[in-house]
Parts: sequence; C-alpha cells; structure tokens
Amino acid sequence: MNGLSIYALTCGWLEGDLGHLMEGGEGRIRLPIPAYLIEHPKGVALFDTGIHPDCQRDPAGRLGPRLAGLFAFDYHPGDEISARLVALERDPARIDLVINSHFHFDHCGGNAQIPNATLVVQRREWDAGMDPERAARSGFNPRDFDLGHKLRLVDGEHDVFGDGSVVCLPTHGHTPGHQSLKLRLAGGEIVLAADSCYFCQTLRERRLPRFAFDKDMMHASLDRLAALEAAGARIFFGHDPEFWATIPHAPTAIT
Repeated sequence: MNGLSIYALTCGWLEGDLGHLMEGGEGRIRLPIPAYLIEHPKGVALFDTGIHPDCQRDPAGRLGPRLAGLFAFDYHPGDEISARLVALERDPARIDLVINSHFHFDHCGGNAQIPNATLVVQRREWDAGMDPERAARSGFNPRDFDLGHKLRLVDGEHDVFGDGSVVCLPTHGHTPGHQSLKLRLAGGEIVLAADSCYFCQTLRERRLPRFAFDKDMMHASLDRLAALEAAGARIFFGHDPEFWATIPHAPTAIT
C-alpha cells in the first residue's frame, strides 16, 4: 500500500447532557476526546489536538464559565496531546501538519503544543475564526488556533499528500467550515467524521445536536457520510463512547 499508519489517541473525556448533543437524548453521557496521529512517507500529521492543558486545572478560566459549565472534565496531566505523543516516542516539535476538523476547544486546544506544524484547515473555517463576531457566535476562541502557525487554507476536498491516501472532506454545518478526513488503509477506507457526526445514532437516525451553525448543511454532510459508508468506508464517529471502545488505540495502529 502507501506506507500509511494511523493511531487513535484519547486526550481526556468530557461528560455532558445527551440532550445537547442529540435531539431527544436523555441523561448524561461520557465523551472521548479523540485525536489521530497519521504517519505517511511524506510527513507526519495530527487530525485534531484535543483540549488545552489549562483545562486540567481551571476549565472556567480557559473557556469561560458558560462553556465550561456545560461539561464535567475528566482531563488530567498525561492526557494532553504532547504527552500522548511523547508516550509513543514521537516529538511534538517534529509534527509536520495539524489538520483541524474545526475550531471548537476540544479539537484545536492542543495546537499550541505542536509549535512547528503547518495548520491545514478549510478557508471558510479560518475566515469565521478571524471575524470576532462570527467567531463568538460559533464558539471559537482564537487563543486556540491563531498562534502563528504556517497556514494551508483549503477550499473543499484537499489531497494532503498528493496520492489520494489522506483527503480532507468538507462536511460543513456543525461549524462554517467543518471538515472530516478520509484515509485509504490496507484494510479499506475510513472516514474520521469528527463533529459532523457525533454518534453512530446520529447517522442512523439523523438526530442532530441542539447547537449547529447550519442544520441543513449538517444533514447534507450526513448524506455524504452515509454514501461513503454504503460504498464500503468505515465511519469513525466523533465522540461515540461505544464506538471508541471497539477500535485499536495507540500504540496499536488502526488497520
């Protein structure tokens, strides 16, 4: 194949009300915070970087009381993205690319720990993040992502390494420029859906979260994921604890 390896990393857990995350949901749910290490002959990438380490001590101080109050944080020293990489004997300073699905705190909060990477993000997400009014409306904090990284702003689908093995897929709706990531492995295609699809149930029953930038766009993105699944791709749901328990985790690679 193409020499591609991918590792699933758990960068802490959040607990929140299921009703906020899925229409009709009841009770509380414990959510994994995923990041993925992707090693390719042409470079090393991360897909998302988890939560800022300040949230281990003072979530409200980092995020503000309203946002921090939506979750209980099970996030401790050793869970941050840099520590997860060091545990795998990977140097955070030698990661080439950070591919952010979007700019919410639990997906880009670790960007600061990956200082020398180029940030790969949809242009429309970056533009929203740079507009103070739109950023506030979308729940973005530029302290998480406007850090001086080199930028690769992309419009729509983007072939990251030029060989079709790692492709950014626009799955807008959760945020203005949300993207998922399609990977071609020896065992077939997988799609890291991130927050375009929190749970398996989201895809099966089309029960959207309470808060979304554009629900029509979210439904269109779910249609796209369903078509990819029907064609044989495995969908990796964004925060599904039952799904997360079924996949290999680092140091074991996903195949």
